[in-house]
Amino acid sequence: MKDLSPLIECVPNFSEGRDPTIIAQIESAIQSVEAVQLLHRDMGYGANRTVLTFVGPPAAIVEAAYKAIQTAAAYIDMRSQKGEHPRMGATDVCPLIPIRGISLEETVHWANQLAEKVGKDLDIPVYLYEAAARNPVRRNLANIRSGEYEGLALKMQQADWVPDYGPTVFNPRSGATVIGARPFLIAYNVNLKTKDVEAANFIAQRVRESGYVHKIDGLIQRDESGAAIRKKGRCKGVKAIGWFIDEYGHTQVSMNVTDLDSCAVHEAFEACREIANDIGVELNGSELIGLAPLRVFLEAGQFFAEGTAWAEAELVKLAIEQLGLSVLAPFQPQKRIIEYLLKR
Repeated sequence: MKDLSPLIECVPNFSEGRDPTIIAQIESAIQSVEAVQLLHRDMGYGANRTVLTFVGPPAAIVEAAYKAIQTAAAYIDMRSQKGEHPRMGATDVCPLIPIRGISLEETVHWANQLAEKVGKDLDIPVYLYEAAARNPVRRNLANIRSGEYEGLALKMQQADWVPDYGPTVFNPRSGATVIGARPFLIAYNVNLKTKDVEAANFIAQRVRESGYVHKIDGLIQRDESGAAIRKKGRCKGVKAIGWFIDEYGHTQVSMNVTDLDSCAVHEAFEACREIANDIGVELNGSELIGLAPLRVFLEAGQFFAEGTAWAEAELVKLAIEQLGLSVLAPFQPQKRIIEYLLKR
């Protein structure tokens, strides 16, 4: 009989990607909770960030996430933390994602339970985002994170940026944490054969849904009211920035693909390729952060197969090859596709 018991995935992002002993402590805290399964770890040295993925029943997920945030607060000192990835806290963001037998609205309830406990017991300011947001402006993580850790003390003094839970004063060691409930998204980076961050940002701005400020000969174009005119990007539901990763020696277009029904991963990849070609930049494969559902690989495989009928394993292999997912490190589908992991 098919298991329909509620299952939530948690994908916290920690502001530490260089010291494996710290991440091991956080993993140990997660694994101490019965019924929770730790699926994946993704450490990035240049970004100085680690993404962990674990699944379990709702109450167990809240307990494991709390213990992870507590451990991160004990070991990560934001006063000395530096990295390429935008961040505002030791546990920067902690989303809960409904996987099976539970709605997004029900997941919001559990996100609030976690946020309240973190704010009260750990004295960490907590902001709610995505489906859990109480303020529409806070639905977007980028709005909350704007100014990052360095601007957080001043930001918290503004009436519009009082935390949803926890202290209303700055926590210099741990910063702030963003907790929420959201649908599944794909964290995905496209590698560029260039060190030019401006080129990476140019591509990111034209791929992401929010687009870019329209300029002609370097001058911002404005409408009749004087507001800057923005041009929409190509990919709906995609957020993107460009950055240079020293450990790889090249730039990336770093994306969150938030709506797979509106933009598939391979469509974002192809958009990057076309825009890069227009400015004379080559791609060098891509990088998946964390896990992805099987549909990502089947859809990409079917696209690259160009109508030819292939078996599932062949489609997955073709997608990995054509997206260049093994350029930076060997890509093992049995360890990166969520359905395969849940079959264990």
